[in-house]
Amino acid sequence: MWVCELGFDCYQDVSLADAESAVRQLLDALRYNGQILGREFPTTIHQGRLASRVVCPEQDSLHPRHHSRQVELAITRLHQVGLTSPQVTQRGPDLNSDTTDEAHTPAWQLLYTSYLHTCSPLRCGDHFAPIPLYRIPAVANGDGKQVLKWQEDWEACDQLQMNGSILEHAAVSEISAAASLLSRRGRDLAKRIEYLTRVPTYYYLYRVGGDSLAAEQERPCPGCGGDWRLAEPLHDIFDFRCDPCRLLSNISWDFKS
Repeated sequence: MWVCELGFDCYQDVSLADAESAVRQLLDALRYNGQILGREFPTTIHQGRLASRVVCPEQDSLHPRHHSRQVELAITRLHQVGLTSPQVTQRGPDLNSDTTDEAHTPAWQLLYTSYLHTCSPLRCGDHFAPIPLYRIPAVANGDGKQVLKWQEDWEACDQLQMNGSILEHAAVSEISAAASLLSRRGRDLAKRIEYLTRVPTYYYLYRVGGDSLAAEQERPCPGCGGDWRLAEPLHDIFDFRCDPCRLLSNISWDFKS
Protein backbone atom coordinates (compact mmCIF):
# COMPACT_ATOMS: atom_id res chain seq x y z
CA MET A 1 0.00 0.00 0.00
CA TRP A 2 1.07 3.57 -0.66
CA VAL A 3 0.45 6.79 1.25
CA CYS A 4 -0.40 9.67 -1.07
CA GLU A 5 -1.58 13.24 -0.75
CA LEU A 6 -4.22 14.79 -3.00
CA GLY A 7 -3.86 18.55 -3.41
CA PHE A 8 -6.62 20.88 -4.65
CA ASP A 9 -5.91 24.51 -5.54
CA CYS A 10 -8.62 27.18 -5.71
CA TYR A 11 -8.54 29.09 -9.01
CA GLN A 12 -11.62 31.20 -8.30
CA ASP A 13 -13.67 32.29 -5.31
CA VAL A 14 -15.26 29.25 -3.70
CA SER A 15 -17.07 28.78 -0.41
CA LEU A 16 -15.51 26.39 2.07
CA ALA A 17 -18.75 24.39 2.19
CA ASP A 18 -18.75 23.88 -1.60
CA ALA A 19 -15.06 22.98 -1.62
CA GLU A 20 -15.44 20.45 1.20
CA SER A 21 -18.48 18.89 -0.48
CA ALA A 22 -16.72 18.53 -3.84
CA VAL A 23 -13.60 16.99 -2.28
CA ARG A 24 -15.71 14.60 -0.20
CA GLN A 25 -17.62 13.54 -3.31
CA LEU A 26 -14.34 12.74 -5.05
CA LEU A 27 -12.97 10.80 -2.07
CA ASP A 28 -16.17 8.74 -1.89
CA ALA A 29 -15.97 7.96 -5.61
CA LEU A 30 -12.30 6.96 -5.36
CA ARG A 31 -13.06 4.76 -2.36
CA TYR A 32 -15.97 2.95 -4.01
CA ASN A 33 -13.76 2.38 -7.05
CA GLY A 34 -11.08 0.80 -4.83
CA GLN A 35 -8.46 3.47 -5.61
CA ILE A 36 -8.19 4.59 -1.98
CA LEU A 37 -8.70 2.51 1.16
CA GLY A 38 -10.32 3.06 4.53
CA ARG A 39 -13.03 5.48 5.62
CA GLU A 40 -11.17 8.36 7.22
CA PHE A 41 -9.25 10.84 5.04
CA PRO A 42 -7.70 13.75 6.97
CA THR A 43 -8.20 16.91 4.92
CA THR A 44 -6.59 20.27 5.64
CA ILE A 45 -6.78 23.76 4.13
CA HIS A 46 -3.87 26.17 4.07
CA GLN A 47 -3.47 29.35 2.03
CA GLY A 48 -6.28 28.46 -0.33
CA ARG A 49 -5.14 24.89 -0.92
CA LEU A 50 -6.91 21.76 0.29
CA ALA A 51 -4.99 18.53 0.86
CA SER A 52 -6.22 15.02 1.71
CA ARG A 53 -4.02 12.19 2.98
CA VAL A 54 -5.03 8.78 1.59
CA VAL A 55 -3.78 5.19 1.36
CA CYS A 56 -3.79 3.49 -2.05
CA PRO A 57 -3.42 -0.18 -2.99
CA GLU A 58 -0.67 0.51 -5.53
CA GLN A 59 1.80 3.23 -6.42
CA ASP A 60 -0.22 4.14 -9.53
CA SER A 61 -3.73 3.58 -8.12
CA LEU A 62 -4.70 7.23 -8.68
CA HIS A 63 -3.69 7.26 -12.35
CA PRO A 64 -6.61 8.41 -14.56
CA ARG A 65 -6.67 5.07 -16.39
CA HIS A 66 -8.19 3.54 -13.25
CA HIS A 67 -10.93 6.18 -12.89
CA SER A 68 -14.54 5.09 -13.00
CA ARG A 69 -17.30 7.20 -14.51
CA GLN A 70 -18.23 8.32 -10.99
CA VAL A 71 -14.68 9.53 -10.34
CA GLU A 72 -14.67 11.47 -13.61
CA LEU A 73 -17.97 13.12 -12.68
CA ALA A 74 -16.58 14.04 -9.26
CA ILE A 75 -13.55 15.68 -10.88
CA THR A 76 -15.91 17.68 -13.11
CA ARG A 77 -17.69 18.79 -9.94
CA LEU A 78 -14.36 20.06 -8.56
CA HIS A 79 -13.95 22.27 -11.62
CA GLN A 80 -17.50 23.57 -11.32
CA VAL A 81 -16.91 24.89 -7.79
CA GLY A 82 -13.50 26.36 -8.63
CA LEU A 83 -11.00 23.68 -7.64
CA THR A 84 -8.30 22.10 -9.76
CA SER A 85 -8.09 18.42 -10.54
CA PRO A 86 -6.31 16.54 -7.73
CA GLN A 87 -2.52 16.81 -7.76
CA VAL A 88 -1.05 13.56 -6.49
CA THR A 89 2.05 13.50 -4.29
CA GLN A 90 3.38 10.11 -3.26
CA ARG A 91 4.62 10.04 0.31
CA GLY A 92 5.92 6.48 0.30
CA PRO A 93 4.88 2.91 1.13
CA ASP A 94 2.68 2.27 4.15
CA LEU A 95 4.83 0.05 6.35
CA ASN A 96 1.91 -1.31 8.40
CA SER A 97 -0.38 -2.51 5.62
CA ASP A 98 -0.78 -5.55 3.37
CA THR A 99 1.10 -5.91 0.11
CA THR A 100 -1.20 -5.70 -2.91
CA ASP A 101 -1.29 -8.67 -5.26
CA GLU A 102 0.67 -8.14 -8.47
CA ALA A 103 -1.43 -7.75 -11.59
CA HIS A 104 -2.09 -11.20 -13.02
CA THR A 105 -4.97 -13.62 -13.53
CA PRO A 106 -5.15 -15.82 -10.42
CA ALA A 107 -6.18 -19.46 -10.59
CA TRP A 108 -8.87 -18.62 -8.03
CA GLN A 109 -9.82 -15.82 -5.67
CA LEU A 110 -11.96 -15.27 -2.58
CA LEU A 111 -13.92 -12.73 -0.57
CA TYR A 112 -12.29 -12.45 2.85
CA THR A 113 -12.02 -9.74 5.47
CA SER A 114 -11.84 -9.15 9.23
CA TYR A 115 -12.27 -6.24 11.59
CA LEU A 116 -8.49 -5.68 11.41
CA HIS A 117 -8.35 -5.16 7.63
CA THR A 118 -8.85 -2.02 5.55
CA CYS A 119 -7.57 -3.50 2.29
CA SER A 120 -9.69 -4.86 -0.55
CA PRO A 121 -11.75 -7.88 0.55
CA LEU A 122 -11.07 -9.59 -2.78
CA ARG A 123 -7.94 -11.71 -2.44
CA CYS A 124 -5.83 -13.83 -4.74
CA GLY A 125 -6.26 -17.50 -3.91
CA ASP A 126 -2.67 -18.25 -4.89
CA HIS A 127 -0.94 -15.62 -2.76
CA PHE A 128 -3.70 -14.47 -0.38
CA ALA A 129 -2.82 -10.86 -1.26
CA PRO A 130 -5.58 -8.25 -1.75
CA ILE A 131 -6.69 -7.42 -5.29
CA PRO A 132 -7.69 -3.79 -5.97
CA LEU A 133 -11.37 -3.51 -6.85
CA TYR A 134 -10.65 -1.30 -9.86
CA ARG A 135 -9.19 -4.35 -11.58
CA ILE A 136 -12.67 -5.87 -11.73
CA PRO A 137 -14.39 -5.13 -15.06
CA ALA A 138 -17.59 -3.06 -14.72
CA VAL A 139 -16.79 -1.98 -11.17
CA ALA A 140 -17.80 1.51 -12.32
CA ASN A 141 -21.40 0.29 -12.52
CA GLY A 142 -21.63 0.14 -8.74
CA ASP A 143 -20.26 -3.32 -7.96
CA GLY A 144 -17.38 -1.81 -5.98
CA LYS A 145 -19.70 0.07 -3.65
CA GLN A 146 -21.75 -3.04 -2.96
CA VAL A 147 -18.61 -5.03 -2.15
CA LEU A 148 -17.42 -2.36 0.29
CA LYS A 149 -20.82 -2.12 2.00
CA TRP A 150 -20.77 -5.90 2.47
CA GLN A 151 -17.22 -5.61 3.85
CA GLU A 152 -18.29 -2.92 6.34
CA ASP A 153 -21.15 -5.10 7.59
CA TRP A 154 -18.92 -8.19 7.89
CA GLU A 155 -16.27 -6.27 9.80
CA ALA A 156 -18.91 -4.77 12.10
CA CYS A 157 -20.15 -8.26 12.96
CA ASP A 158 -16.59 -9.45 13.48
CA GLN A 159 -15.91 -6.55 15.83
CA LEU A 160 -19.04 -7.34 17.86
CA GLN A 161 -18.13 -10.99 18.27
CA MET A 162 -14.55 -10.12 19.21
CA ASN A 163 -15.74 -7.60 21.82
CA GLY A 164 -18.15 -10.21 23.21
CA SER A 165 -20.32 -7.71 25.09
CA ILE A 166 -23.46 -7.21 22.97
CA LEU A 167 -25.08 -9.01 20.01
CA GLU A 168 -22.24 -11.55 19.93
CA HIS A 169 -24.34 -14.58 18.96
CA ALA A 170 -26.25 -12.73 16.25
CA ALA A 171 -23.00 -11.37 14.83
CA VAL A 172 -21.37 -14.81 14.75
CA SER A 173 -24.42 -16.26 13.01
CA GLU A 174 -24.22 -13.64 10.28
CA ILE A 175 -20.57 -14.33 9.42
CA SER A 176 -20.64 -18.11 9.90
CA ALA A 177 -24.00 -19.36 8.58
CA ALA A 178 -24.16 -20.03 4.85
CA ALA A 179 -27.81 -18.98 4.72
CA SER A 180 -27.55 -15.75 6.75
CA LEU A 181 -28.50 -12.49 5.08
CA LEU A 182 -24.90 -11.29 5.15
CA SER A 183 -23.60 -14.55 3.67
CA ARG A 184 -26.23 -14.56 0.94
CA ARG A 185 -25.20 -11.03 -0.02
CA GLY A 186 -21.53 -11.99 -0.03
CA ARG A 187 -22.08 -15.16 -2.03
CA ASP A 188 -24.09 -13.23 -4.60
CA LEU A 189 -21.26 -10.72 -4.88
CA ALA A 190 -18.74 -13.56 -5.29
CA LYS A 191 -20.84 -15.00 -8.11
CA ARG A 192 -21.02 -11.58 -9.75
CA ILE A 193 -17.24 -11.13 -9.48
CA GLU A 194 -16.66 -14.60 -10.90
CA TYR A 195 -18.95 -13.75 -13.83
CA LEU A 196 -17.09 -10.49 -14.50
CA THR A 197 -13.55 -11.85 -14.09
CA ARG A 198 -14.03 -15.44 -15.27
CA VAL A 199 -12.01 -16.51 -12.21
CA PRO A 200 -13.49 -18.99 -9.66
CA THR A 201 -14.43 -16.84 -6.66
CA TYR A 202 -15.02 -18.34 -3.21
CA TYR A 203 -16.77 -17.07 -0.09
CA TYR A 204 -15.34 -17.51 3.41
CA LEU A 205 -17.50 -18.73 6.30
CA TYR A 206 -16.09 -17.93 9.74
CA ARG A 207 -16.23 -20.78 12.26
CA VAL A 208 -16.07 -20.69 16.05
CA GLY A 209 -17.58 -22.92 18.74
CA GLY A 210 -18.45 -26.55 18.04
CA ASP A 211 -18.41 -29.66 20.23
CA SER A 212 -14.95 -31.15 19.65
CA LEU A 213 -12.00 -31.25 17.28
CA ALA A 214 -13.15 -34.64 15.95
CA ALA A 215 -16.61 -33.28 15.19
CA GLU A 216 -15.11 -30.25 13.50
CA GLN A 217 -12.90 -32.38 11.28
CA GLU A 218 -15.94 -34.31 10.06
CA ARG A 219 -18.11 -31.23 9.52
CA PRO A 220 -19.75 -31.42 6.05
CA CYS A 221 -20.13 -28.58 3.59
CA PRO A 222 -23.15 -26.49 4.67
CA GLY A 223 -24.05 -25.93 1.04
CA CYS A 224 -24.24 -29.45 -0.41
CA GLY A 225 -23.50 -31.71 2.58
CA GLY A 226 -20.44 -33.15 0.87
CA ASP A 227 -16.91 -33.82 2.10
CA TRP A 228 -14.90 -30.60 1.82
CA ARG A 229 -12.02 -31.07 4.25
CA LEU A 230 -8.61 -30.30 2.76
CA ALA A 231 -5.57 -32.52 3.21
CA GLU A 232 -3.54 -29.46 4.26
CA PRO A 233 -4.70 -26.00 5.40
CA LEU A 234 -4.61 -23.19 2.88
CA HIS A 235 -2.77 -20.03 3.97
CA ASP A 236 -2.85 -21.34 7.57
CA ILE A 237 -6.54 -20.39 7.76
CA PHE A 238 -8.76 -22.53 5.54
CA ASP A 239 -9.27 -26.19 6.40
CA PHE A 240 -12.31 -26.71 4.18
CA ARG A 241 -13.07 -25.89 0.56
CA CYS A 242 -16.05 -26.91 -1.55
CA ASP A 243 -15.49 -26.27 -5.24
CA PRO A 244 -19.12 -26.74 -6.41
CA CYS A 245 -20.47 -24.44 -3.66
CA ARG A 246 -17.52 -22.02 -3.82
CA LEU A 247 -17.22 -22.05 -0.02
CA LEU A 248 -14.24 -21.90 2.33
CA SER A 249 -14.08 -22.30 6.10
CA ASN A 250 -11.82 -23.16 9.00
CA ILE A 251 -11.84 -25.69 11.80
CA SER A 252 -13.36 -23.87 14.74
CA TRP A 253 -10.91 -21.40 16.23
CA ASP A 254 -11.73 -23.01 19.59
CA PHE A 255 -9.92 -26.18 18.48
CA LYS A 256 -7.54 -24.97 15.77
CA SER A 257 -3.91 -25.37 16.75
